[in-house]
Amino acid sequence: MPLLIVGECYQITGLSGRLFVNNREIDVPDFSLEDNLGLAPTAIIVGVDEVGRGPLAGPVTVAAVFLNRIKITSDLSNKIDDSKKLSQKSRAILCKKIREVADIGIGWASIKEIDEFNILEATMLAMQRAVTSLSQEIAADPDYILIDGNKAPKLNFPSKTIVRGDEKSISIAAASIVAKSERDAFMASLSILYPGYGWEKNFGYGTQQHLTAIEQHGITSHHRRSFKPISKYL
Repeated sequence: MPLLIVGECYQITGLSGRLFVNNREIDVPDFSLEDNLGLAPTAIIVGVDEVGRGPLAGPVTVAAVFLNRIKITSDLSNKIDDSKKLSQKSRAILCKKIREVADIGIGWASIKEIDEFNILEATMLAMQRAVTSLSQEIAADPDYILIDGNKAPKLNFPSKTIVRGDEKSISIAAASIVAKSERDAFMASLSILYPGYGWEKNFGYGTQQHLTAIEQHGITSHHRRSFKPISKYL
């Protein structure tokens, strides 16, 4: 977990996710939720998280991540955290390292699907696709799936939703980092084709810069027409 501490003593211990600042324990994601499932050490336990439910433009993206506990180092495990708490640079570095010790599936739901089904149903669809992609990647079925939030898609595998799971489960936190990195990279590539909207920085969210650009340049095929304020331009 990236941390800047001035004039304080801190200690990070092993893979337990225990972080101490001035002898006070701070919670960070670890394998506790995975271990509490009571499955075999070889069980395929997958973390799932999404990014992109709130933006005015771009797809919703989901990552399904199975961390290899033999390969992952204590240094890496102590840096994996909820993606929202990390800088873009830190996420990029961690995403690369996670890919070296994990099997990953990515799922997307398109603008058309978001507008047709609504953002919740589109997110569930992207989750299903991410899990299917991971299953194909490892040529095996997951034994259990931990999903961030309080809504789960229909899956053929045992699963559990965990509110704020990216702050508790290291598998979900890793998925949050990968999903965010994937979507940010996609939106940055779109910004080259659609300059002026600032997607390389706002990633489709409704910042003032983005809203001003919509007023000046209009909406694109990548804007979500079912979202306000986009719908008022139709």
